[in-house]
Amino acid sequence: MEVIMDVSILILIPILLIGIMVFLYVVPLGLWVSALAAGVNVGIFTLVGMRLRRVNPSQIVMPLIKANKAGLDVNVNQLEAHYLAGGDVDRVVDALIAAERASIPLTFERSAAIDLAGRDVLEAVQMSVNPKVIETPIISAVAKNGIELKVRARVTVRANIDRLVGGAGEATIIARVGEGIVTTVGSSEEHTDVLENPDHISRTVLGKGLDAGTAFEILSIDIADVDVGRNIGAQLQTDQAEADKKIAQARAEERRAMAVATEQEMRAKTQDMQAKVVEAQAEVPKALAEAFRNGNLGVMDYYNMNNIIADTKMRENLADSE
Repeated sequence: MEVIMDVSILILIPILLIGIMVFLYVVPLGLWVSALAAGVNVGIFTLVGMRLRRVNPSQIVMPLIKANKAGLDVNVNQLEAHYLAGGDVDRVVDALIAAERASIPLTFERSAAIDLAGRDVLEAVQMSVNPKVIETPIISAVAKNGIELKVRARVTVRANIDRLVGGAGEATIIARVGEGIVTTVGSSEEHTDVLENPDHISRTVLGKGLDAGTAFEILSIDIADVDVGRNIGAQLQTDQAEADKKIAQARAEERRAMAVATEQEMRAKTQDMQAKVVEAQAEVPKALAEAFRNGNLGVMDYYNMNNIIADTKMRENLADSE
């Protein structure tokens, strides 16, 4: 009997330990005691309900304790609903505490909406207190005289809490500032005007209201660097002249090809005419023979005609030699 009792005790002890562990997991007594010690009223059954809803109680209770100590009016249901929606409860509470200390009006609903929109609400609050400097990449712009200027600007922005949901981000600010710089430099008659007064760019761009519809408020636009680049106007003229030269060469080659074709055609016509001359010369002896037979040409007439032909050739040769 004693052996059986010993075996039963050995079996019951692990079962009891497992039961205690399961109980403490389902009923987080330690977390409940911590909440009571911090003066936060959270029922034990509320914590059990969180377990059943697959919510980590510590990620709700600890931010709730933090918010309660900071004097914020936040309840368990709000935090649990935000957790179930996929939000970062701890970061939202930190943002509310930072906004409270900086006297920035921010409600829990607004903070939760900003967090669920995918923005870092704590960083936004910090940026409202400490403005952020955004440095643009090198922006290439060309003045009216064709000289390229490479401009880099620094934009000081402050987060606008009311426009964080639905407002455009930093990429839009950089794009708008770049567009304003290109427009301002492009409207300058000489690039030296921009080099002499670079603040003209910042004043003109700042006056365009580039922060409209964005999540930021532009405080200042400062020109960090202006460098002279290429002579785009001269390069374009050179490229145009090179293109015109190639067009002229192509047209000249076309005319040359047409001249060569015409020359070959004339040579063919000359050969054709020479053939006709030879053909006509071949008919002369036949005509003379016919004239002799018909009595239209005598022997003396033939000799006289040959003398005239010979005399004519001699005169032509003398004229050519002179």
